[in-house]
Amino acid sequence: MPLPSEAPGWAAEIALAYESTAQGQFILSGNVHDRVPLNGALVNLVRFIETELLSGFQVIFTFDLGNGLRVVRGAELLGEWSGARSLEQGVRQPLAAIELVSSYLRYVANLRALRRGEPPHVACLLRGADEIVPATGGWNYEFGGIASLLRDWASEAPFCDLPFVSLLIADNLNDLHPSVALNPRAAKIKVPLPSVETLTTALTLLKRDHPEAFGAAGGDDARIAAALTGVAVVAVEAMCKQRAHQRRPIQPADLVGIKKELVERESSGLIEFIESKRTLADYEGQEPLKAWLRQDAALWHAGDIKALPKGYLICGPVGTGKTYLVECLAGEVGVPVVKLKNFRDRWVGSSEGNLEKIIGLVRALGRCMVFIDEADQALGRRNTDSSDSGLSGRLYAMIAQEMGDSTTRGRVIWILASSRPDLIEVDLKRPGRVDVKIPLFPTTKPDESARLLRALCRRVGLDASEEQLLRLGDKLPLLLTPGAAEAIAAKAYRIARTQSLEPTAAIEACVTDYQPPVPEDVLRFQMQLAVREATELAFVPEPLRKLADGASGALG
Repeated sequence: MPLPSEAPGWAAEIALAYESTAQGQFILSGNVHDRVPLNGALVNLVRFIETELLSGFQVIFTFDLGNGLRVVRGAELLGEWSGARSLEQGVRQPLAAIELVSSYLRYVANLRALRRGEPPHVACLLRGADEIVPATGGWNYEFGGIASLLRDWASEAPFCDLPFVSLLIADNLNDLHPSVALNPRAAKIKVPLPSVETLTTALTLLKRDHPEAFGAAGGDDARIAAALTGVAVVAVEAMCKQRAHQRRPIQPADLVGIKKELVERESSGLIEFIESKRTLADYEGQEPLKAWLRQDAALWHAGDIKALPKGYLICGPVGTGKTYLVECLAGEVGVPVVKLKNFRDRWVGSSEGNLEKIIGLVRALGRCMVFIDEADQALGRRNTDSSDSGLSGRLYAMIAQEMGDSTTRGRVIWILASSRPDLIEVDLKRPGRVDVKIPLFPTTKPDESARLLRALCRRVGLDASEEQLLRLGDKLPLLLTPGAAEAIAAKAYRIARTQSLEPTAAIEACVTDYQPPVPEDVLRFQMQLAVREATELAFVPEPLRKLADGASGALG
């Protein structure tokens, strides 16, 4: 398997394992539908494998459910083999195809035993292996037979004694039949999203073929590639073709929006980017917390990763602005913030496959933050009952392993948000996965309520000063959350417009006989949880610190 020096790392890994005779079966998963630069063109993965990895092989079989079994190289060498007639007639059933390839390999082994010359180098590529022998296929005869033969290819004679390599290509390893996917004799090869160097090479070729997409200046390929890290080459190619057709050159200001659109499309709706023009200056209150986060942002910008946390846990009662704080932090730090959407699926193995795809994408993005809202529900549990067939436990293990990877410190920061941090597994909240726990609270003093309410009212065009709001006295509610203050502001705006009242009068009408949206006992319980979770007591307002001991009584 001779390879050029610029060959992708996954290809070099296959070549080393095969040439050293360590392994002869490889399961490729991940970014397997992308395109790869090869000899001045962009080709798909199978073409790259056939042309580069298997350039020295005399016989190459390929099989997929759409095209059946084909011989893409070396058909003339099959003339004396009795199975050649079956190939001419066409073989489309998976088990029959695998059996026929196995039959040819046994035929080659018999010829060698009879000293009829050296056997040819043979390769077999199974495209869509997760559809040929899927994890959801059960244990019927056909799937069991395919899995058994594929395992034999990896480790049993005569297959492992021949110059034979089998390559199984699947979207996700978790979608493949466990008898095949967990075979210790098969090498698992993860095909990552393209590196900056690969994207740069691809952009050079695309600029040659679609110059209208780049304008007269052409643009800096390396800079564009760095901005598009985490995007597949095939997505960049489609974007360039579209821009060339529209004669709308890519501008530097377009790159953030282009990356967001391409990544969300390629992730099949599993994630979304949080775009924010806000900064921590837009977050009202909790100055010690904001100072800490600004210090982290400064360390990240400076590349000083030793003091950076692996993750944050943002906890507090409902409506305290956990998501809003993440938006402000995203604008402050200036790196991509990826929000995980619902990656759970009803099909067996699909949830794990979705999460595997998300993790691969996060790693390819480089420096980014990963936001998981309602983390107590999304992250799964270490111990689960049989109602979900162990799904929560498997998802928990995958996320825990990724969060705890020390090599990602300074590149990926996980942000968990929950009003019930007590329901998140302790192992996920430990240092090394979550280093900083941030509590958020409702207001505890009249001046805090006045500042919060004024800020929310100004967003809807109601300008009332802090002094005017403080004159409302006891009518001004304590334990006011940003969510509740936003609701008051919206109601006050409605009253001001429909009843022609001044802003202060409209706000007063709303807070008179105000009923909190969350019962105080629930609010107190969630505040107590947040106080107990806090990494730094400085994050907790003085009137609330007594909650750490479970003290009761009036708050504020």
